[in-house]
Amino acid sequence: MNLASAHLITAMVTPFDDQQHIDFHRLEQLIEHLLATGTDGLLVGGTTGEGPTLSIAEKRDLYTQTARIVAGIVAGRVPIIANTGTNDTAATIHFTHIVSQIEGIDAALVVVPPYNKPNQTGMMAHFTAIAEKSDLPIIIYNIPGRVGVKMTVTTILTLAHNPNIIGIKQCGSDEELAAIVEKAPKDFLVYTGEDAQSLTTLVLGGQGTISVASHLFGNEMATMRRALNHGDITQAGQIQRRLMPKMAALFTQPSPAPVKAALNAQHWLVGSTRLPILPLTTNEQSQLLNSLK
Repeated sequence: MNLASAHLITAMVTPFDDQQHIDFHRLEQLIEHLLATGTDGLLVGGTTGEGPTLSIAEKRDLYTQTARIVAGIVAGRVPIIANTGTNDTAATIHFTHIVSQIEGIDAALVVVPPYNKPNQTGMMAHFTAIAEKSDLPIIIYNIPGRVGVKMTVTTILTLAHNPNIIGIKQCGSDEELAAIVEKAPKDFLVYTGEDAQSLTTLVLGGQGTISVASHLFGNEMATMRRALNHGDITQAGQIQRRLMPKMAALFTQPSPAPVKAALNAQHWLVGSTRLPILPLTTNEQSQLLNSLK
């Protein structure tokens, strides 16, 4: 599956049952909902998917079942990205190899190593080693707010010339995003990981958004992109402006607690969060739902 066809990728929550085991029936219902409401790609087991609290066996089962469900719904015509990144280069190489054996997985998302705080040379060595060993194309993930260090634009542009590093999920400033789009190879896929930058990314020439808000507002986000493609910047801007307060509301508490609460409230049952992320209190949920109206 060519990822160049995917512009709105949902960083999907992982549905749990009441015992906090992965609920594959709920997973199928959620995937059907997402694919019917504007999502044209899935990222599985990432931050929003509570990847840090999933075991290797759980991730393998989650990725396998996601690929099976997508194949059953749309004959596999929606790309699937699986999170394989850790702060251990060797462990990431090993797990990426395991995931590459799962039919229907199209790429691996690999984050800047959290906690270790490597320098720019260390980041380049980390991603280069993984890309050289991987049978899956790699999307690098730059999110300094979570990992503690920022991958610079210079480092990103160097890695962008690696033939097995095909794109980035970038969380940073508009200026950094613009520089990556402008200077990277033309086939390098630049996604923002910030919902509030969805329109900006498209206007700058980026590929699209790896989104949390698309769980709830996928149709609106897809309509915004179509409006922009048709030259109707006024409509596109109106949609983005209306969505931005709602997008912000989904991060007023540690993610993915707000988006899970909102999905449950809309009867797309996905269960609670795993510790150390707490579910919303009754008051927090009330405030969230008022903000999302």
